[in-house]
Order: sequence, then structure tokens, then C-alpha cells
Amino acid sequence: MPAYWLARSLINDPAEYKKYTDQVPGIVAKHGGTVLARGGRFEILEGPKKFQRFVVIEFPSLEQARACYESQEYQQAAEYRRRNNVGEVELVILEAGEFTR
Repeated sequence: MPAYWLARSLINDPAEYKKYTDQVPGIVAKHGGTVLARGGRFEILEGPKKFQRFVVIEFPSLEQARACYESQEYQQAAEYRRRNNVGEVELVILEAGEFTR
């Protein structure tokens, strides 16, 4: 069953954050993932307006989504956004329900 990374980000240092985002698509692809939405226009209908970037990535399974996140490659890339308050991220893995597709 497909699973999705749902990420909300606040970017405090765009140049440093780009060091992270430049690497993510290749890492995700190695784990069978497909970026469905990254950046772009958005509207916050409810909830805090803190975050300014949203990403949706589809994986073939929840296990593959977790393996991508836990991979050494991804964790090394994520260090670019974690250090020195470069960016703040909330990331959830959501498995598709029975009504998907």
C-alpha cells in the first residue's frame, strides 16, 4: 500500500537549506519515492501559518518511506537544515487508506 511523506517547512536560511533540498530528490528516488508536490502555491485554510513550504512524496510502502528517512544518505543531507536553525521541518509518514485511488 502506498505511503506518503507529508512535510511542512520553515526556511530561515535559503542558501544553506538548498544544500539539503538539492540532494533529496535523488535520495528519495533510490528508495522508490516520487515527489508529487514540492514548493509551489498553497493556501493555509486552518492551523498555524508558521510554515511556508510544503512537500508530498509518494513511496510504494510505509516501510520504504521509513527506510528512506532512516538512511544514512538522507540523515546526512538533513544535517544541512538541522544545524544553525537553517530550517524547521515537521515530517509525517502517512499510509494510504482504503479509499485511495
